[in-house]
Amino acid sequence: MNQPNYDDKSSTVCLDAAEVKRIREGQQLTQFYVSKVVGVTTDTISRWENNRYPTIRRENALKLAEALDVQLGDLLLKPVEAAAEEKLPVQKKSPFFWFMTVALVLIALFILISLLGKSPSLPASVASERILPDFSGPGSTIPVQIRMTQREKSEGIILREYFPKGWKIVQANPPTSSLDNVNGVARWIIKAGTDRDRVVYLVQVDPAAKVNSEVGFQGEIVASRKGNQSAVPVLGESTIAVAPVHWVDANGDKRIDDGEMLEGSFTIEDMAGVHIDWDDLEELWDAGRYAWDAQKQKFLPQPGSP
Repeated sequence: MNQPNYDDKSSTVCLDAAEVKRIREGQQLTQFYVSKVVGVTTDTISRWENNRYPTIRRENALKLAEALDVQLGDLLLKPVEAAAEEKLPVQKKSPFFWFMTVALVLIALFILISLLGKSPSLPASVASERILPDFSGPGSTIPVQIRMTQREKSEGIILREYFPKGWKIVQANPPTSSLDNVNGVARWIIKAGTDRDRVVYLVQVDPAAKVNSEVGFQGEIVASRKGNQSAVPVLGESTIAVAPVHWVDANGDKRIDDGEMLEGSFTIEDMAGVHIDWDDLEELWDAGRYAWDAQKQKFLPQPGSP
């Protein structure tokens, strides 16, 4: 069997996503730290660990192995040939085994329904996804989107968001139905018949937030349909890195390039109903580089910087 050539950086390799996450957490390293060593965003590290990018360039894989202080082979899926050589016997289940398994499941389900005294609740009628930028500068304001997909008509929706304590929602569309900026809780009531596919808000980062840390968001949607209620978590992105980096600057290099500016313009369009200052963003883009001024609580252009 041919052995993989780990020195060839031109090809791609298949990551073992679970092993990457296990090794990183075992060494108590944050996704933010690993992303800086590898030279990618925290969102990319998250996608590697969740198998959303099952193959990556070998060059990046080598950098990832270096960041985690392991051999590259420790992070890769075991080749199919190697698994076949082990010739492990396959234990086939007998028909009686499957019969008993199905019978026990049906009995357990019958007992559960009897104890509850009612039929199981209907599946959730709404799915949702949170979209966060990669970075949040202390004291700055960042955009957050909750995109919703209605699978079936509901009788109304309650969206509940939990954001970091010390942070403050300054604008939202639609306006919040209930807002607790002290404890970091916001609620929206969306009545039946409202043709809305997203909730957007601007949240100001705590000026005292610890730099190079990560903070989390959580949320849930409660939907009512045919007299039944169902609660499902908000999916998508749930963590964001605190760093003196503008939210448009996806790779954190203190520059806003053309591609990042284009993506930023798309985000601003999606954030209809709240105000994001395009002129300030354009000034940072034109300058080439920028820096965070802690006293003014503002990103300032650095014209002429290399």
